[in-house]
Amino acid sequence: MQSFLRTKGHSPRRYAALGAATAGVLLLAACAGGGTPAPSGSNGPDEGASDDTLYVGTVLPQTGNLAFLGPPEFAAVDLAAQELEAADYPYTIEVDHQDSGDTQTDIATQSVGTLVSAGADVIIGAASSGVSFTFIDQVIDAGVVQISPANTSPDFTDYEDDGYYWRTAPSDVLQGRVLGNLMVANGAASVGFITINDPYGTGLQENATAAIEAAGGTVTHSELYNPGDTNLATQVAAVMADSPDAIGILAFAETAQIVPELVTQGFDPAGMYFVDGNLSNSYNFPEGTLDGAMGTLPGNPADETFRERLLEVDPELEDYSYAPESYDAVVLAALAAVQGGSPDSDTIRDNMQSVSEGGTKCTAVADCLQLLADGEDIDYDGVSGPITFSDQGDPTEAYIGIYQYGADNQYTFVRTEFGSLNE
Repeated sequence: MQSFLRTKGHSPRRYAALGAATAGVLLLAACAGGGTPAPSGSNGPDEGASDDTLYVGTVLPQTGNLAFLGPPEFAAVDLAAQELEAADYPYTIEVDHQDSGDTQTDIATQSVGTLVSAGADVIIGAASSGVSFTFIDQVIDAGVVQISPANTSPDFTDYEDDGYYWRTAPSDVLQGRVLGNLMVANGAASVGFITINDPYGTGLQENATAAIEAAGGTVTHSELYNPGDTNLATQVAAVMADSPDAIGILAFAETAQIVPELVTQGFDPAGMYFVDGNLSNSYNFPEGTLDGAMGTLPGNPADETFRERLLEVDPELEDYSYAPESYDAVVLAALAAVQGGSPDSDTIRDNMQSVSEGGTKCTAVADCLQLLADGEDIDYDGVSGPITFSDQGDPTEAYIGIYQYGADNQYTFVRTEFGSLNE
């Protein structure tokens, strides 16, 4: 598995270590055209990680059924590293981008093997909950911190991870609650689901169903499909047979087959509901196909300033899903390393929760680093939201964004709803 790595600029960039004159080459993987990192042809960084190096690996989708999520996530990781550098981060940062593929391949396990062998201190990824489950034990056994910016399956909450697994995206306990309540509030007394058969899809459906029923609605039918299925007419027909007011499409790339089939069978797009796995502006549908459809996406939307910063990294970005969470994942790991005094995995693991709660609030990287240098305890609130971690490594509270498609098949922001797992 190739490493996707290049040096930013034409000369090494160096950092001063805390209280010492340590320095090193900053290697940052950039997103090439369309956000796909360009392969370097090497199998990891030119030099292995050292005691003064924070080696950040990513296992995010360059290929597979969530490939549309890759560009904003890669750009956000690179942006975080750049802004840490600009704020005089006290350790050398190396970023090594690897592909996660999807659950139909073993690309992710190969990528993780490459990063672990190269000495990664933290791995950002995967985007897919199902993909993370293919390598989480591999990462735990290696004693490497994993932070996913997009895993939302509730099954991670109680996973035996020895403290190495974290996520900056909230559990689908929250997204499911918001999705179900949104459907009923919009007048849907009956709801059907077409759901990908993996931990993400089934977990999200379970929580959405609970919210629908608690709000007085009924789930009339749900149909599972397997990743990679290309003919979904049977599932669509089975759900349509009960004439639901709304249909939740809990899917990935297969949405491109589901939606035309729903339209062919006469379903009103205003009754379609999307989620983070398929909320995209890149569908090639006839004008008006998605007019009125709605969707949910965990996290605060990327505001205009943050989008501008991301576009400086990758000018071709079209979607910004999970970019804030990817940025915050890198920043939190970096701050945990500074607070603990070392950029190694165990130090990061042992300080992640602390930098997310209980101290002086800070949002800008430079401000957070200055507070740590002054010996202050910090509480980092990120671009994705407040990020206060539970003992299980989950955000305990988060925003869920609500979006709606127009006649141009592009979605726009409607509002956010704030939720807490402690409710």
